[in-house]
Amino acid sequence: MSTPSPAPEFSDSARLVGVYNANGGVLGELSYVIGKLRGTTHCSLCDISHGRSVRQRKEWSTALRELPLPLETVHLNEMDTATARVADGSSPVVVYLDGDHDRILLTPADLESCAGQVDEFLELITARLAEPH
Repeated sequence: MSTPSPAPEFSDSARLVGVYNANGGVLGELSYVIGKLRGTTHCSLCDISHGRSVRQRKEWSTALRELPLPLETVHLNEMDTATARVADGSSPVVVYLDGDHDRILLTPADLESCAGQVDEFLELITARLAEPH
């Protein structure tokens, strides 16, 4: 019988940041909604966290509590310097930041592969966090 792998350890400064493919604020949100309706804008992280609603899904909030690290979501115009450096113009993404092993944890293609499903996102991000960096 095999023993389960130990849970990964993270530094106290480790955090996750999800970057939406949209600007924040009233104009940014309005622009995204119009683009989505016209089929010219898409954000797979928005699909996962909000679905077709303007409010976060309950299952999204539950999933965030199950993660071993806090996950903050931000819009393109709300990124801090470290997040913007790691994302390097790519969105939507989820980045891992700890100051030593900063990296994109989930790419746009990874998020798209979740097909808007919170459980798929949770499974994928948990697996990626368990991988050595």
